[in-house]
Amino acid sequence: MIRVEPRNANSTIFSYGVPILSAVVALILASIPLWLAGAPVLISYVEMAKGVFGSKFAFSEMLTRATPLMFTGLAAALAFRAKLWNIGAEGQLYLGARAAVAIGTGYIEAPAFILLPLIIAFGCAAGSVGMVVPAILKTRYGADEVVTTLLLNFIIIIFLQYMLEGPLKDPMGLGWPQSAPILDQGMFPPLIDRMRIHSGLILAVLLAVIAHFMIKYSVWGFKLRAVGENSAAAKHAGININRSLFGVALLSGGLAGLAGVSEVAGIKRYQTA
Repeated sequence: MIRVEPRNANSTIFSYGVPILSAVVALILASIPLWLAGAPVLISYVEMAKGVFGSKFAFSEMLTRATPLMFTGLAAALAFRAKLWNIGAEGQLYLGARAAVAIGTGYIEAPAFILLPLIIAFGCAAGSVGMVVPAILKTRYGADEVVTTLLLNFIIIIFLQYMLEGPLKDPMGLGWPQSAPILDQGMFPPLIDRMRIHSGLILAVLLAVIAHFMIKYSVWGFKLRAVGENSAAAKHAGININRSLFGVALLSGGLAGLAGVSEVAGIKRYQTA
């Protein structure tokens, strides 16, 4: 007689094998368009690897471009853990960048050890604001957050385009729709001289590690996982579902806002339409 029982814990082979197998399958599927286009698949992958690991500059550029993706990926991962489908990270990123530019262009005169944390804090808060309306609509009226966060992206982007074409347009920008540049003391310190990689990468890695331990070992993380895995059981156990969803929504938006901060205060220095 065959008995089907739930697995108490995944084996080490299963835990590491599934991600590796997924990556291999992804590479195989990605090779199909290359093969159909007549490109040599193996040579193409070798050239891609050289573009990332071929030099110190290439590797630093990969890490630089990965930094905002780490923030937005972390924002999505935390929200998805509670089955809150935040599809609006793009708009929240723009809000974070907008707040960073507003604070860092001279609105507050302060040394680097004060101005940079302020830029990070305001950028994080601005991203959280971008999730307030979808979170309220979700928790109070049961609105689908996939729709509300996705549509809010367009509203935010159009609003920021208006601001960059009007009130926040840099008078020294030669007519381009861009903001004034962030002050030097408001920029993330570079990690390597004459390269774009900056200390925002360290912040992203640190927050990822903290998020991992919070999800796995803290009471808050246990509640979040319970809400995501079975909201009815979590409610029966006394967990406030709406409070948990609202809290993780604000946290998710704040992390996406930090992605915008890392772009303008780490690389570009100004925001453009």
